[in-house]
Amino acid sequence: MNGRPLYFERRGAGPALMILHGYTGSARSMQRVSQGLADQYETIVPDLPGHGRSVGEAVAAGYGFEQCVRDLVATLKVAGHERAHWLGYSMGARLALGCAVRTPNSVASLVLIGARAGIADAGERESRRRADESLARRIETQGVEAFVDEWMAMPLFATQQRLGAAFVDEQRRARLANDVHELAASLRGLGPAAQPALFDELLRVTAPVLLVAGELDAAFVASARDLARRLPAAEVREIAGAGHAVHLEQPDAFIGVTRDFLRRASGPAPSVQSHPGQETAS
Repeated sequence: MNGRPLYFERRGAGPALMILHGYTGSARSMQRVSQGLADQYETIVPDLPGHGRSVGEAVAAGYGFEQCVRDLVATLKVAGHERAHWLGYSMGARLALGCAVRTPNSVASLVLIGARAGIADAGERESRRRADESLARRIETQGVEAFVDEWMAMPLFATQQRLGAAFVDEQRRARLANDVHELAASLRGLGPAAQPALFDELLRVTAPVLLVAGELDAAFVASARDLARRLPAAEVREIAGAGHAVHLEQPDAFIGVTRDFLRRASGPAPSVQSHPGQETAS
């Protein structure tokens, strides 16, 4: 099946930079990142299937990770580019990594926030699939408001409470704009348990990779370090004072390390090298 372009927003001029949001987000949720980099890059920010204005496809039978990868590459082409730097957060990071594995010629470099390459263990993957199916059913039966409150109360997002009530309320309102059935379908088709485990294919990713994690997000710091050992040309940056959503919790620090990486990634292709140790950006 061929790729079908997703709705996207565009800003700036320069080399193409695809920016992919996380689950329950949208192109608008990545606006701070897009605006922060649009002075040097043409940012292309799609609504992922089941989110924002890219609705309808996620509820179709059989829609999943591989089709979404094709749709993202089709979106890049419709925007007028064959190749781009890719930046993804959480679900968006998994999809950007999938694009690098499946269509390496479309990826100049990767910036991945809170990334993982799927779930390697079959038993753990099945357990997560059952948990996601249970959550998808609760979304459908209890509605968006109850789900959003449950989602935002997860320990993964606890560090965002430090940003104040106004920030939390804004995030809640944005998530409430999503559709019940679209969110459930996206979880079933694009969740970590639904995607193929990419670990054995990571050696194909020869583009430079920046793996970003908040220092307070221990699980994804560990995931970043593991991915860095598996990828041919990767580096890890931990951002001080941030949890899972680094780009929201410490936007200036995140944009700073991203600018530096993209500047270096735009130069001559790096040779395979030993991975640097932990670095912390304040």
